[in-house]
Amino acid sequence: MKLLVLGIGNTLLADEGVGIFAMQELQARYGDREDLEFIDGGTLSFTLAVPISECTALLVIDAAELGAPPGTVRCFEGDEMDRFLGENLKSSVHEVGLLDLRAISLLTGVWPEQRALIGIQPEFVGWGEHPTPAVAAALPEVCGAATSIIARFISVKD
Repeated sequence: MKLLVLGIGNTLLADEGVGIFAMQELQARYGDREDLEFIDGGTLSFTLAVPISECTALLVIDAAELGAPPGTVRCFEGDEMDRFLGENLKSSVHEVGLLDLRAISLLTGVWPEQRALIGIQPEFVGWGEHPTPAVAAALPEVCGAATSIIARFISVKD
């Protein structure tokens, strides 16, 4: 069993980097576990298809347009994640979308059965090395949700 924790975003674009900031916090907590892999997915690329194909479970953390107040956190698991990706085609700084990576994975037959997306509503996506206060305040909730998902997907002992 190997769970891939994939942080997505651009840390030079304020709230767009929230997925990376959360992934780094989780890596600091659980980085020594052999059943967890942490990847800074940056702004995505087709090269991420390989680690996705090699994992048995997938947790993605990214800024997402939720139509909610800044800092809102929502979790999408399994088919709900797939529906969210398919219904929320938005302009992005990402070269390749997560939906594209899903399509590649499905073609090769390796889209993980256990999968989740934690989306965080950004307030500002523009030049800035730190998230806005609303998004920064949501990081403990994001990491708590991620910890809960990790515990459900694999046995995690702190």
